[in-house]
Amino acid sequence: MTGSRRAVLIAGPTASGKSALALGMAQQQGGVIVNADAMQVYDTLQVVTARPSDTEIALAEHRLYGVVPAATRFSTGQWLAAVRAVLDLADLDQPLIFVGGTGLYFDALLNGFADIPEVPADITLQVQQEIQALDGAQRLARLQREDPAAAARLKVVDPQRLIRALAVKRATGRMLSSFQDAPQSGLLEGFDIERMVLDPDRQVLRDRIARRFEAMFAGGAVDEVQALRALDLDPSLPIMKAIGVREIGDWLDGVVGRDEATTLATIATQQYAKRQRTWFRNRFGDWPRRGIGGA
Repeated sequence: MTGSRRAVLIAGPTASGKSALALGMAQQQGGVIVNADAMQVYDTLQVVTARPSDTEIALAEHRLYGVVPAATRFSTGQWLAAVRAVLDLADLDQPLIFVGGTGLYFDALLNGFADIPEVPADITLQVQQEIQALDGAQRLARLQREDPAAAARLKVVDPQRLIRALAVKRATGRMLSSFQDAPQSGLLEGFDIERMVLDPDRQVLRDRIARRFEAMFAGGAVDEVQALRALDLDPSLPIMKAIGVREIGDWLDGVVGRDEATTLATIATQQYAKRQRTWFRNRFGDWPRRGIGGA
């Protein structure tokens, strides 16, 4: 598509070198790097979430990094709205380089996402409290009563998806599926799109993850977790589930030693990377693969 706006989509598991690859492309092409990672949108945890450093950000234009307060529940729909604003403001000749490990963001970017009204926090909290004492079968039965379509789509009773479906029904009076099944479209219609998934050797990735968390521990991650804990946030907020928050917190509380905290966080990150790779393999199987993206 000669003359079209250009977008590069770089997906891949954590520690695969996505950010380094995107930065190199942006410097060569004068592009704008757009964050497609659900944890890196939040402030407070720059090191823990492996957000680009201030030095890296100074080398190329970056958007949607560290812009959301930690106390916020930032949805995929809100991310798409933020991306739409980036598209409106970016120079038409600048390539847009979307980079991150959140597969749902890329899927929504290309295929659209259900426009679901924002659910008040008190309704979400009420649903969380209601299901807390229920076992898996009871939770599914509750969802089947209130949103049978959502219940039929769940292969496992994932608590977050269950809470989401019930909260939407309570807040809007409509089943979640009624929003999800509405016609949708992505944001990159008319763009010349280059797609890629970074898919490094498994052992290479495991080694990089181990080295990276040790570097995080020594490079400011502890101060960030202390700052986050000082905010006294709801433990159910997404930012509180960032890998490293619990492990470093346990070390600060004397529950585990530093070596054990590092080991636990490394294992959790490796497990997360495995889930990411599975997701990309299943959903983006036709995207070109490449190895490590950078140092």
